[in-house]
Amino acid sequence: MEVDTEPHAGPSVSVRTLSVARTGLRTPALVGLVLAVVATVVWSGSFVTSRALHDTVPPVQHAFWRWIIAIVAVAPFAARATWRQRHVIRRHFGFLSLAAFLGVAVYNTLVNLAGTTTPAGTMGMIMAASPVVMAVGERLGGTRLGARRVTGLAVACAGVLLLTAGGGSGTSLGAGALWMAGAAVSFGSYSALLRRRPAELKGSVVLLTTFVLGALMLAPVYALSLATQGGFSATPGTVGPLLYVGICSSALAFFAWNRAITLIGAARAGLVYYLQPVCVTLLAGLLLTETTGPLQWLCMSLILGGVAFGSATSPTPRRTRT
Repeated sequence: MEVDTEPHAGPSVSVRTLSVARTGLRTPALVGLVLAVVATVVWSGSFVTSRALHDTVPPVQHAFWRWIIAIVAVAPFAARATWRQRHVIRRHFGFLSLAAFLGVAVYNTLVNLAGTTTPAGTMGMIMAASPVVMAVGERLGGTRLGARRVTGLAVACAGVLLLTAGGGSGTSLGAGALWMAGAAVSFGSYSALLRRRPAELKGSVVLLTTFVLGALMLAPVYALSLATQGGFSATPGTVGPLLYVGICSSALAFFAWNRAITLIGAARAGLVYYLQPVCVTLLAGLLLTETTGPLQWLCMSLILGGVAFGSATSPTPRRTRT
């Protein structure tokens, strides 16, 4: 094929370059959405685990051992980088401490406390309110959400509200709902905070450091739980779920979620997070025999539709030649 070397070839090359650039820009967004979906699906299992272990492992001990296992799982991949960035960690210790408090020490402990009285499906429904906190945090940080994302957020949020109001399991929510509401606010705040992560802090370093800080924060409460409630028996029925939440729901899912926040922001990742009540309800039905009614399926359709609409990339206007 001949190459046209006339002057008018310049704009054509520029158009092709812009097209390639746009395609390249869409790739990180796609990867970010996939990572957010992976984290959301894996986290759904942790709600079922919290409910399954509610009468065998005390909530604080459940949370503490989750993060100890997560530290062991992440350390081989992050310990060296963490040591090299120890001076950077010292400079940003406040940020890391707040992230550890919200996303590690508080969030999971509240979920486990809710699991002692609240069905897993209901927990997932209430937890789906956290993307609202993420979106508010992004907006306060100066990020423009856009009409498509706000519309998707509203549709998905309507599904969650309807699901909680009329599609639940029929049990009284009580204190469990308050624990889950606190967990939703804590996790939403954690996700919004991640958007402000200092660029010099590596993702693996943030992960390991927050896990360690969070476990240290839980240690005094763990000791109190041991003194007042006693320990738990290490059986396949307790160790297996703890390994799942420590390795999959903590090391794998938090890495995927943190990376997704970096790539697509908390607001768009929060839209994907609305898939969680759907996943939790399905898993709870399969593993815990919790029932799902027609209204729940209707509300889940609203959630999925809102996620799909809000997460989609707006079409790029075609350039016209002049």
